Amino acid sequence: MQKLNAAIVALASGLVSLPALAADSYTIDPGHTHPSYEISHFGWSIQRGRFDKVSGKITLDRAGKTGSADVTIDATSLSTGVAKLDEHLKSEDFFNVAKYPTLTFRASKIVFNGDAPGSVPGEFTMLGVTKPATLTVERFSCGMHPMLKKEVCGAEATVTIKRSDFGMTKYVPNLGDDVRLEINIEAFKD
Repeated sequence: MQKLNAAIVALASGLVSLPALAADSYTIDPGHTHPSYEISHFGWSIQRGRFDKVSGKITLDRAGKTGSADVTIDATSLSTGVAKLDEHLKSEDFFNVAKYPTLTFRASKIVFNGDAPGSVPGEFTMLGVTKPATLTVERFSCGMHPMLKKEVCGAEATVTIKRSDFGMTKYVPNLGDDVRLEINIEAFKD
């Protein structure tokens, strides 16, 4: 009986000392990640723009059903397809890219819905102002990239913010205060 108890204690001690499974780390693929936005233009139409440069890391702990995100969007890469509008949007009236060249989203947890991420509560920073924001993950999948032979995960995440909360008040309310941000993202496993 003493030998059995000693074996159980040794086994339990060994299990306690085992390292926890680490989360998988992924690097954002800037060639397939293009955050975009939608905003009401005087109630007549929805205007869209996108950012062509983004970087960051995502971690996924699928066993623990959590993770983290650190995404940096280069505000100077804003593109609407209209050069004069891009110039105005990059000015002090809106994104003020000379003073605030980046937008960031950081989250220390990912909330799973079943086996897939469902939301990412974190903090969004724009124009030097940081506010809570929760991305809703609308699509998520992972698999082996057929050409690069590396695991890649992709998702589409959205959030609606009030731009005035970040100090971007030019033309509110005629130019919508609510801005829908959409981040279509692909990231390769490190």
